[in-house]
Amino acid sequence: MRPRIAIDGPVSAGKSTIARLVAQRLGFTYIDTGAMYRAFAWTAQRRGLSSAQPEEAVRLLGEVEIRLLPRHEGGNQVLVDGADITDEIRTPEIGQLASQLSEIPAVRVRMVALQQEMARDGGVVMEGRDIQTVVLPDAEVKIFLIAPAEERARRRCLELQQRGLAYDLDSVLVELQARDLRDSTRAHSPLKAAPDAVTVDTGGLTIAQVVDRVLTVVLEKTDA
Repeated sequence: MRPRIAIDGPVSAGKSTIARLVAQRLGFTYIDTGAMYRAFAWTAQRRGLSSAQPEEAVRLLGEVEIRLLPRHEGGNQVLVDGADITDEIRTPEIGQLASQLSEIPAVRVRMVALQQEMARDGGVVMEGRDIQTVVLPDAEVKIFLIAPAEERARRRCLELQQRGLAYDLDSVLVELQARDLRDSTRAHSPLKAAPDAVTVDTGGLTIAQVVDRVLTVVLEKTDA
């Protein structure tokens, strides 16, 4: 079986970009697990559900079909019940709701099962917030990406501006720090580096430099 590469880290540490490019370089399948939570949050928002309604949320998760399909240009196409919502899930509001819903243990249990099935045959680069600790604790390669909060907030602002969404840096930083706290302190599957993970600080590095660093780790730990 080809190796499984698990990449975790906080908001805007570079997980999606790095994981996607690493997957392309290796010819592996890229899986954005955060998109799965965002897709569920998008659905919950449309149904008027919040994290204060855990039973209804779990019931809804069992009723919808969330699928990730590879895109020719890289990344994942996100489908809910066959509808393409790839672009609609990338707002701060959906991100915050996704983080809140992910605190519901039964939601995470079902999502983890789906993600483990996706990685069953190996040859995947899977990124999220609990991949190397919960979803794939026996992954052959584990990477934990970090970067200063201020730099991550600037990256997030730029990403939103490129999509035509206007958010000021201060408000993005506050939301980012709140999500960091919630993700790292939740009782179920908190965000943290596994003991055997390699931590890579992306602050001040180019995308190419980070990709090369991650590929070096992969080569050191596998024969990929």
